[in-house]
Amino acid sequence: MHFALISKVLGLLLVVFSFTMMPPVAVSYFYQDGSEGPFLASFVISLLLGLVLWLPFFRHRAELQTRDGFLVVTLFWSVLGVIGGLPFLISADTPVGFTDAVFESVSGLTTTGASVLSGLDTLPKSILYYRQQLQWFGGMGVIVLAVAILPMLGIGGMQLYKAEIPGPMKDAKLTPRIAETAKALWYLYLFITVACASAYWLAGMSLFDAITHSFSTVATGGFSTHDQSMAYWDSAAIDWITTVFIIIGGTNFALHFAAIRGLSPLTFVRDPEFRFYIGMVFLYILLVTLGLLAFNVFQDADETLRHAAFQVASFSTGTGYTSTNAAAWPGFVPFLLIFTSFLGASAGSTGGGMKSVRGALVFHHSIRELRRLIYPNGAFALRFGRHTVNDRVLQAVWGFVGVYITIAVVFTLLFTVTGLDLTTAVSCVAASLNNLGVGIGGVAGGFADISPAAKWMMTLLMLLGRLEIFTLLVLFTPLFWKQ
Repeated sequence: MHFALISKVLGLLLVVFSFTMMPPVAVSYFYQDGSEGPFLASFVISLLLGLVLWLPFFRHRAELQTRDGFLVVTLFWSVLGVIGGLPFLISADTPVGFTDAVFESVSGLTTTGASVLSGLDTLPKSILYYRQQLQWFGGMGVIVLAVAILPMLGIGGMQLYKAEIPGPMKDAKLTPRIAETAKALWYLYLFITVACASAYWLAGMSLFDAITHSFSTVATGGFSTHDQSMAYWDSAAIDWITTVFIIIGGTNFALHFAAIRGLSPLTFVRDPEFRFYIGMVFLYILLVTLGLLAFNVFQDADETLRHAAFQVASFSTGTGYTSTNAAAWPGFVPFLLIFTSFLGASAGSTGGGMKSVRGALVFHHSIRELRRLIYPNGAFALRFGRHTVNDRVLQAVWGFVGVYITIAVVFTLLFTVTGLDLTTAVSCVAASLNNLGVGIGGVAGGFADISPAAKWMMTLLMLLGRLEIFTLLVLFTPLFWKQ
């Protein structure tokens, strides 16, 4: 384990992160909201801490190994989660304690979108901007993590995903090639964000709202500058724009890269995970639409389809925006929406959940086992797109899914111990582990009123869900620390 190198990398990341406190300062000066102080103080604290970690080892040269990668990734999200909460903790406009400050920060950086804040419409513009910015930078970090790092660490079946990564996305270990990957992804991410902001502005949002909501839409984060979320505008145009860009954000960004580079939309059609992901989204929309029509929730079919498509896109990708009070919808519909978040979006996207690639592999493997029951002596190869999936990948996928479900069940029981009813407990697990951010039952209106113990459990689940579980769990095994 190269602890000197890990300290150097973490210190450098903190130094870079400290400068993200400056755009909110500029926003504060522009709108004259008088809230630049907390961001300047946070800038100094995070910069000094980063320098303390970086300076003693800045001359140290070594190559990051796989074990170093696990520790760097986990520390990166954990430490930045705490540092990112400083403005909320220091600001008089957000009277929250340490627990709530860290909760809000980790929720933003992991693109979860669960919030303990209320009265958003009256908060200073700089605070509102900072929350959205947390999600945007977190979303980019999620993509680099998913596309450039996790496949190389072999997390839960991502070996297959590594084989699918095109062009400069492919490599065999943690090398400077990641910088090349990150650069290509930044350009793509920025391009999609600008396109989303432009569409919002043309549809009637103010420039501030258009920019800030493009941050959380492309990042599939779900933070908003208004308490009513997207229902604030009650606009069909804005809802459809949001739906489209959420689905884009929930798609494998390496696939976006390949399609743009090859100037071929057929790239999406040829990808088996994308077909599964979009197929499930359309199936969910059909089921929710039929449910809403059966209960006569809306007056006409157009409005029904609009809200059904919006909420399915939002829940299934772990975004967490709301266009209406979906938690109050009758019957099975709110529960179906919650459970769509467990399957989640595509691997290599900003979305949460177990990822569609794993769901697709579990489905195909189950079909193969049914065929084996009928033809015990038959030889059935499991193909995923152009690749034959070997048993090692399937074992990793089933292992991941098993651990994921076990964690969900265990934490559901732990949440009930804190006094939450079963519906609210399941909702808390989905909101955090799936990086969904919204809930039903007792947390339909937010997470401010749950106990501190429940908030810390949710914070841990946010990190577990964002780091694909094994990245964090492996640190608690004695074998990991042996030389």
